[in-house]
Formats: sequence, structure tokens, C-alpha cells
Amino acid sequence: MKFARKRVTALAAVAVAAALVLTGCADTGGGTDGEGGGTGGGSDNLTITFLPKNLGNPYFDTSSTGGKAAVDEIGGTFAEVGPAEATPDAQVSYINTATQQGVGALVVSANDPQAICDALNEARDAGVKVVTFDSDTNPDCRDLFINQADAEGIAKVQVDLIAEQIGGAGEIAILSASANATNQNAWIELMEEYLASDYPDITLVETVYGDDDDQTSFDKTAALLQTHPDLKGIISPTTVGIAAAARYLSTSDYKGTVALTGLGTPNQMREYVEDGTVTAFALWNPEDLGYLSAYAAAALIQGDITGEEGDTFEAGELGEYEVGADGVVLLGDPFVFDADNIGDFDF
Repeated sequence: MKFARKRVTALAAVAVAAALVLTGCADTGGGTDGEGGGTGGGSDNLTITFLPKNLGNPYFDTSSTGGKAAVDEIGGTFAEVGPAEATPDAQVSYINTATQQGVGALVVSANDPQAICDALNEARDAGVKVVTFDSDTNPDCRDLFINQADAEGIAKVQVDLIAEQIGGAGEIAILSASANATNQNAWIELMEEYLASDYPDITLVETVYGDDDDQTSFDKTAALLQTHPDLKGIISPTTVGIAAAARYLSTSDYKGTVALTGLGTPNQMREYVEDGTVTAFALWNPEDLGYLSAYAAAALIQGDITGEEGDTFEAGELGEYEVGADGVVLLGDPFVFDADNIGDFDF
């Protein structure tokens, strides 16, 4: 799989060993205020600004690490900006500022599929290329979407993991991020369909939202277990949520009796896998996601691609990628981490 070809470890050809930045946001190179920005629309304006859902999120710290590495390789200027909280319209002011500064491209993980569309289209009208990653907007609001993995594959791997861990029967719940997160909602809908078709003995009793906040997710986990005394498992398709849920379970009477899986990073989840709180979880490599997004943005800026289906571009050490239908570029498939392999990864 292409997404695992950048600095691949010897034991796992599907992910990259990368240091996780835990200090709130990645090194910004050109500065988080976008200093050194150029004039939007120029093929030599390789000023690329990343706008994650929120700052201080380890997942996006890692994607920005990859983004900065790619921008450095192409000789551009990297910046990261963003809100402290992942609310639907919190990103609008940052988009407007980047447009005024004349950046070459914005790389955005959308908190809401529609709320930032007007601001993004104003940026595009000003010549700024718009790439979404991780969480998409409506397709008419951007030039490309870098999808971390096929939505069906992401939903399936999490359902299969929880089913295996609870013996294919019982009550489960979902601890998601924000109620408006495009990617989370798409995965949950597919999980519900897959549960109904392939696991009729598993009942999804509730979906709750931790807003990608550690304490809120921790509290929601406690509430789920109190509300549903027969709960057998929890799926948390968000790196903040799964780590918070694991933290709660690890010191509770539910450790070892309530299964937990979802999407997490190895460094966040290592202690919980090693102490038996979590058996297995999944993720793509967020550093590669940021890396690919930056190369896609540069290809748009330089006119190598327009975002049409069938366009191809080179993404550094990840190799060649092709644009699919609706301007979507697929990074790769999810990878399952467990006690046998988690020690091989560092991100």
C-alpha cells in the first residue's frame, strides 16, 4: 500500500515511524501567522497553510509534521493555524485571514461540511487552492479531498474488531467526536449498516459525542457504562475519544470486561494495549496523510493537476497517486495495531 512507503519500518510496510508532536501544534516553519505568504494563484506561490479541526490535538500535530516535511521537500513555506475548539464555524476567520495574506493553498480538515464553504469559495475565487483532508466539505467547496482510507473499509475494520472482541453478540456503543464531523458521521452510518447486515446479534444502543475533548470524552465513557450496565463494547472512531475511554476503563472495574476499539495512534494507546485494557485498534498513518495533502496542494498550485478524475501526481516518497471521482485521492487502507506489533511504531 502506497501510504506506508515513507520511512517504512522493517517490520511493517504499512506505516511510518514518526515522532509525535505533543506541544499544541507542529513546528510551523513560516510561522503560524502565515508570514512570508505570497499572492494567491501564482504557480510559484508554494505557501501552504494547514488548518486542522483544532490545535493541540495529537492526531493533527502528527499530520502537520508530515505536511511540513513535504512542504520543506518542495521548497515551500509551511504554516499551521486553527481554533482551540472544533466547532462548526470556528475555522472561518482563519480561512479569511489566509485569503487576505494570499497563500498558495489551504489544507483543511473541516469541522462541518457546509459551515466553511462560503469562506473557502471566496479563497478559491482569490486564486487559493483548497485541499481538504481527514474530514471533507461539500465537494463544490474544494479542489481535492485527501481521504485517509475508504469509508467502508474504516467502518468495517472497527466493527469487525469489536465483534471479534465481544464474541459477535451483545450491546455496544459509539463514542464519536463532534456531532457535525463529516467523516465520523459517514463512518457511523456505514457501521450501522454493516452491523445490521453482518452482525444481527450485536445491538448499537447509543452514540454519544465527546467533541474531541479529552475530559468530555472521559465523562461520556463513564456515562455510557452507567446508563448501559450490559454494555459489552465501545467503538471510538476518534483518536482523542479512544484514548480518553481507555484511560477511564484502565482504572475501573470494567477493565477486561468491556471491550474498546476504534481509531487511535500507537503512542497514545501503547500503555493501554500493554496493560490489557485494549486488545486491538486501527488507524492509517496521519503523518502520511499530511504529507500527501501537501504534495497534492503543491501539484494544484503548480498546475500539474486540476483535480479532475484521472489526474496523476507524484507525492515524494509515497509515490504516484491518481485523482478519483469527485476529486478524491485515497491514501490507503487502515492498519490494525495490537500487542504483537505496537512496539514497532512511534507516532
